[in-house]
This record gives sequence, C-alpha cells and structure tokens, in this order.
Amino acid sequence: SHLHFPGCELTASTKSYTFQVDEKDDSDHILALSVVCLTDGAKDECNVVEVIGRNHENQEIAVPVANLKLSCQPLLSLDNFKLQPPVTFRLAAGSGPVHLAGWHRIMHREDASFEEDDDLSEEDEEEEKELAPIMPAKK
Repeated sequence: SHLHFPGCELTASTKSYTFQVDEKDDSDHILALSVVCLTDGAKDECNVVEVIGRNHENQEIAVPVANLKLSCQPLLSLDNFKLQPPVTFRLAAGSGPVHLAGWHRIMHREDASFEEDDDLSEEDEEEEKELAPIMPAKK
C-alpha cells in the first residue's frame, strides 16, 4: 500500500530529518523521494541535500542528492528515488528552506514473492499500521 509522505523541510535551524519505521512490524518499507525544492525565504546560495543511510555492510554513508540554487536550480525532480528506511536527510550546505516530498510504501512480507524467510509470524497480518513520520518542530 502507498502512503503519502508529507515530506519535511530542512532549514538553518533544522538541518536534518530522519524517517524511521518500526522494524519489528515484519514488513518491507520503501521511501521514494519525488521532488526536492527551495521554498519561500530561500537565499540565492547553494543548498546541498544529502541522504544518509547504510550500505550492504551496514556502514553509514552520506550521498549528495541535490544541489539547489534559487537563480538556476530551485527544484529537482528525483523521479521517485527509492530509499530503505531508516534514512536521514541533511542540509549539508546552505540555509534552505528546502522541502522534500514523496511517498512511503509498505510491503507486507507474506505478499512479497522474493522473500526467502519462510517462518513468518501470522500475528502481524491482522494489524496494518500506517506510520506517520515525526516532523521537526517549527521554530
């Protein structure tokens, strides 16, 4: 099922945002980023947004995904760039505000044909949870 990801805003005072899910709910989660854009109040400066996640060896890695500037690149379409939570977005340069938007997909493992683990518990089947991300406090 697709859930709307209301997005997050990165600013000089709130430089990072972490999207987390309950890893015990026996589902696979995908967060897809569709757009990154500068919003009202942005200065004409380079705003670099990084995605911080983990690689296959469980090491933390930071990858720049957008370099926005009001006069030449105020918006970037990321074409539903898929990430596996938990993932952190960080404003590595600039003061924003930068808005990120996309969607969150939950795949229940019993529905996934690629799943190798056969001993799935059935107790999670009944309760489907819609997870609301925790938004940073507005200052």
